[in-house]
Amino acid sequence: MSSTGKIRVGIGGWVFPPWRGVFYPPGLPQVQELAHASRQVTAIEINGTFYGSQKPASFRRWHDETPEDFVFSLKGPRFVTHRSDLATAGPSIDRFFTTGVLELRDKLGPVLWQFAPRMAFDEASFTAFLELLPRQLDGRAIRHVVEVRHRSFSSPSFAELLRRHRVAVAMVDDDNYEALEAITGDFVYARLRRCREGEPTGYTSDELAAWAGRFCRHSAENGHDCFVYFINGAKIRAPAAAQALLQRLL
Repeated sequence: MSSTGKIRVGIGGWVFPPWRGVFYPPGLPQVQELAHASRQVTAIEINGTFYGSQKPASFRRWHDETPEDFVFSLKGPRFVTHRSDLATAGPSIDRFFTTGVLELRDKLGPVLWQFAPRMAFDEASFTAFLELLPRQLDGRAIRHVVEVRHRSFSSPSFAELLRRHRVAVAMVDDDNYEALEAITGDFVYARLRRCREGEPTGYTSDELAAWAGRFCRHSAENGHDCFVYFINGAKIRAPAAAQALLQRLL
């Protein structure tokens, strides 16, 4: 039997002014926001790495300010994913992993590679990309997950390609894009984007119960670790949604 996987639930980033006085206590210094957020949720997806390089000192500080069992997922740079020829992405991938990412040490979670909505599935091109992804660096296994949004990726050959390379596909709850349900890696990565401002916990109690049951099944029956992030939608509700889901998983 598979061992039970770990379920982590979090938010996208931690610097969001509307959270001040709502998620963050009134008057909390901005420099203390990560420390506070990381004790209310169990993971954070860093989006800033999508737009540009961060400093090694920043990764070290984020590691040191967060609890021992905390995890950061990182969004891979758009210079890798938003290009016409994915086979040429090697130098950009290598550069990304030398910018200090590994300073997160044991708190480095999956790396998310998000592709543009216009990018259609090209098996040869995507195969070339997957072959460029490092599986291990400095003795540490690196987990990869892709988020694709063009309907051509619904092809069974895409799922099979990911399975061969042990890369996960993001499970996205979004009004604008079709959800891909295939489990292609040894973990589950979900990005939930339907928080509603009129709902205090973003999602209704029944919706959260359904998601909790789903992740518990993946964890208990298949031994999959699960990484769940409330992203976009009514972002003001994302922390409350994450906390409400965590409560259901206790």
